[in-house]
Amino acid sequence: MNVIKGVVAAPEAHIAIAIARFNNFINDSLLEGAIDALERIGQVSSDNITVAWVPGAYELPLTVKALAESQKYDAVIALGTVIRGGTAHFEYVAGECSSGLSSVAMSSDIPVTFGVLTTENIEQAIERAGTKAGNKGTEAALTALEMINVIKAIKG
Repeated sequence: MNVIKGVVAAPEAHIAIAIARFNNFINDSLLEGAIDALERIGQVSSDNITVAWVPGAYELPLTVKALAESQKYDAVIALGTVIRGGTAHFEYVAGECSSGLSSVAMSSDIPVTFGVLTTENIEQAIERAGTKAGNKGTEAALTALEMINVIKAIKG
């Protein structure tokens, strides 16, 4: 029986992180978590990490698509935060961001990971950016590393 299991060490990997500026008071923590996981656990050199800042979560899919198509990276991580407000704006931004990133992931030859928080309130966002609920940036980075190795094993 052949079993493919990913490991998270990927010291030669080149990783791109697309991150939204909007809600950067939360996103900065997601980015810190992602970079810490890449460097400390994945053993990725900081020289092999590229961070691309975009205005908001709605702009993440296009940026992630461009990064993936550049053929410079082994994985792309999307980070952002969409917090529900009093209007339907949340549904449009969160839905289009999620749908767009899913589309890029399915049409890409490299892993695209989803580290975009979609929360009901600021408290939930804070919890998911490094307090009670862990750090979703860290989780997205670890997923990217593992998927790099799973895809290599499948293709190898």
